[in-house]
Amino acid sequence: MTQALVMISILLVIAIITAISFYRKAYELRTDLTGAVMSRTEISNFLSRFSAGINCDDGLDGALHSSACYVCEQIEAGSVAIYGLNNRKLTALGVCGDYPLTADGNVNMNNRKLLETLRSEVIPCGEGFIGSIADSRHGELVPLASIDERFSRYPAQNSLGSVMAVPMVKEGIVYGVICAVDNKMLSDRPFSFAQFARLKSLASQVLMVQQLVHVYGEISRRERIDQELAFVRQFQTSLLPPDSVTLGDFSVCARTTSAKEVNGDFYDMVKIDDNRMLVMVGDACGKGMPACILASMTRSFARAMAAQFTTLTKFLRDVNANLNRDSDADRFITMGCCLIDKRGGLIEFGRAGHTDMIMHIHGHLRRLSPRGTALGMLPDEDAEFDTICLAVDSDTSIMLFSDGLSEALNHDREEFGTDRLANAFHVACDHRDTTTGIIDDVMAAVHEFEYEQNDDQTMILIHRN
Repeated sequence: MTQALVMISILLVIAIITAISFYRKAYELRTDLTGAVMSRTEISNFLSRFSAGINCDDGLDGALHSSACYVCEQIEAGSVAIYGLNNRKLTALGVCGDYPLTADGNVNMNNRKLLETLRSEVIPCGEGFIGSIADSRHGELVPLASIDERFSRYPAQNSLGSVMAVPMVKEGIVYGVICAVDNKMLSDRPFSFAQFARLKSLASQVLMVQQLVHVYGEISRRERIDQELAFVRQFQTSLLPPDSVTLGDFSVCARTTSAKEVNGDFYDMVKIDDNRMLVMVGDACGKGMPACILASMTRSFARAMAAQFTTLTKFLRDVNANLNRDSDADRFITMGCCLIDKRGGLIEFGRAGHTDMIMHIHGHLRRLSPRGTALGMLPDEDAEFDTICLAVDSDTSIMLFSDGLSEALNHDREEFGTDRLANAFHVACDHRDTTTGIIDDVMAAVHEFEYEQNDDQTMILIHRN
């Protein structure tokens, strides 16, 4: 009987323990579920504030201001500032309320003016109260900052109440600090540990917004750059002459394609007088915006020099002198020039470090390559330019081109080469009877060969009927 009672007692205790364990787990599960729902709701509300802030007139500043205000409401603080850390320096990103931790001392400013003031007061990591939070990676709650010497740098110290700050950390990296302040004249109680814990929990949400703002800012910056490049490209295109002109028996046709958003090649046809026209093709070193600027500068110099043209050699020397004076030593441009004189059917060719001129005459090819230094590399006294003058028979075609065509690469990194380009020109001249048709065939041969376009490509065709 006694043994039976003992067994019953043991079973009763086990049942009670099992029941307690079950209800405890159920409670914990319900608590976790409630916390997850609350957390999801908080994040949803936080992102809603972020969206509203970023769509306001202040843009990105508005989003971070909204985040600061959200934190301020949630922890019931007098004011809150959000700092971002970059190169071990803290800079204010957003602020809400009359935030007093500023060397200016004037807290009676609107939000935008206060943020500008705070941004001008960069805090080195490890310096002062806020800098120490970033350096230590640990938050701190100060019950009464008015008697804490770490706040003596601020003119408003005497009115400070409780202050707390936490770092924004992700995967061991500190991205910034959130600091909350209470005015002791308005509150006689310091921040509680519950408020401090709440601020810590909000730090991850603020960091998420900060990173979203950074991504949004990068996208906006790239969009602005794209818009500016589109404008430059449109402006550059507007400066190009017509792609087809005539002078007596001569017709000139040009084509250019960019590898980047803007073009480092240029071509131009400048009328010297009623009988002569100067045809130019240039190729600036490098790619992108620097090459575009250099090409535009060269075109401007060339047009200015053409207005007082005497000889082709002097023209090249004058352009070179201007570029050498006004551009960096490591910047240069190559150029090929043909001076067409319709009176005697003459063409004078000169080049400055540029590719050969290729002629198709009576079914044969001829390549001309007079000496010449790239423009801008050497001072006038050291630069040399030779020219070749020849009479051009009827049904003769002349090709000027940039090295983007001859140096086009295939999958095996093999260059198209000047020989292939000359052969494509030869075939096109034999099968086409228009300048545009010849250019189309030559460009098509290059594009069929190359894997992708890596350089600007320009071709000019001069034909005498």
